[in-house]
Amino acid sequence: MTHRQPVPHRQPVPHRQPVPHRQPVILSFDVEEHDRIEANAAHPFDPSARAHYAQRMDQTTRQLLDELAAADVRATFFIVGEIARTHPELVRAIHAAGHEVAAHGYDHRRVHRFTPESFRQDIRRCCDELAALTGEPILGYRAPTFSIVRQTAWAIDVLAEEGICYDSSIFPVRHDRYGVPQAPRCPFVVHGERHQLIELPPATWRILGINLPVGGGGYFRLFPLPVLQQGIRQLQRRYRCPAMLYFHPWEFDPQQRKLPLKRVSRWRTYVGIDRSLTKLRKLLRWRRFARAIDVVSSLDARALPTFALTHARPSAREAAA
Repeated sequence: MTHRQPVPHRQPVPHRQPVPHRQPVILSFDVEEHDRIEANAAHPFDPSARAHYAQRMDQTTRQLLDELAAADVRATFFIVGEIARTHPELVRAIHAAGHEVAAHGYDHRRVHRFTPESFRQDIRRCCDELAALTGEPILGYRAPTFSIVRQTAWAIDVLAEEGICYDSSIFPVRHDRYGVPQAPRCPFVVHGERHQLIELPPATWRILGINLPVGGGGYFRLFPLPVLQQGIRQLQRRYRCPAMLYFHPWEFDPQQRKLPLKRVSRWRTYVGIDRSLTKLRKLLRWRRFARAIDVVSSLDARALPTFALTHARPSAREAAA
């Protein structure tokens, strides 16, 4: 495989369809097998289980493609690079349906597990594998488990040097595994030490002085749909900015084997999974959606707020450590 040479920050490619005049909702899916989730990271590798979850991932992602086609919706799929090797026809099907193919790391390791140089190699490998199937450059990135945080701010420079033009990894919330609560809630320009990127944070609802995470994942499965709708309306009407939603194919598959997780992780992982597809169908009926790259192409970076991730204040827990 031939690695890409580092290139200057790219301008987004022109979008295929015009973004609506009202602020859009970005629909995205993080495509990985269910057993790759962070809550399962400590469990030993099981080849038979891996085959089961790979088959379920392929089947459920194709079902989601059918749902999106029926609703005439295009989305962004952040795909683990290894899936390009194990399921190339799935990646081709996503691209052929008009969806954006973006990077989600080669094997779904959190950024904390890399050095800057090994992270660079991971990004190159992931983007090379995906681009070989789509015939187009990979311009978007989302870190597994939203793991671009204050401690991994160096990743912004690596992404920019590798030709990524936008990121969607910084979640402006407090959480035990991720989050930069001081970060803006609307699209912004994030600064590393040397470079900058457009950042598309997942949607939150500002209520009672906190950022309530409502943009997808377990929050989508846990909260009633009106909670997500209120968060979107607040971002669109009060702040006049697009909302980023994120989901995983395994969240729409109640028939898959359940992982042997501890009680809290098990609850987080499976709460509301039986109702998630019905909720998604309702969501697709009431909003017009856009791909992330289309929204990025419509943004004027000069008008966006800026945020220096390297200067973000540490949390109380970090300060006490």
